[in-house]
Amino acid sequence: MPQQSRSTAARRRGRQRHAKGHGVTGGRLKLLTILVVVIGAGLGLAGATQTWFTVTLTHAAGHPAPVVVTGSDASPALTALSLAALALALAFAIAGRVARIIVGVIGVILGATVIFASAGDPKTSLGVRNAVSTATGITGDSSVHALIATVAASAWPTLALIGGILIALGSLAALVTGGRWPGGSRRYNAVRFEEADGKASATSKRPEERPGDSAVDDWDELTRGDDPTAD
Repeated sequence: MPQQSRSTAARRRGRQRHAKGHGVTGGRLKLLTILVVVIGAGLGLAGATQTWFTVTLTHAAGHPAPVVVTGSDASPALTALSLAALALALAFAIAGRVARIIVGVIGVILGATVIFASAGDPKTSLGVRNAVSTATGITGDSSVHALIATVAASAWPTLALIGGILIALGSLAALVTGGRWPGGSRRYNAVRFEEADGKASATSKRPEERPGDSAVDDWDELTRGDDPTAD
């Protein structure tokens, strides 16, 4: 019997260590997923404020200075998409198991949209054409395209594209591993409820224990002609 008890206790400790290991792994997966999404959103936000393309025009444009195109000009939706990705990371931090699936699907779509907004040929980009048209006063897609001699791209379009990939991968990881993430604890809520109940019960007893009540009763007896000290 003692040997059987020791083996049972050993199995119980093994199960506890196994469960604890899964809890730590789930917490780390959650933290890593949120961190990946935040980094991807940060790359998108940073890229929206930086120079993406430097366009050199032909002599026919009459504009010798190069045209600088920022990320917000090349991809106007990038800032809003990146801010949405930050909100997505916050949603992952507080969402329950079912909500994680919904948020994860939205995140995959959001990441794909950021990728689409960051990719493409800069010469055919609507943002580049609008910047050239604003600088030269010439409109029309074919006319503006004819004015573009060269387009030098910086590293920021690629970084923004990587940001979209990170957002999509983080959201996909949430869909795959979200079931192993730890849930919220109700321990502190229970303490607060017990304290609130304790305060409520103490408050309900105070009116019976107030010393002023006996004085009021004595005064009422005097007004009726009774002597409260007669007893």
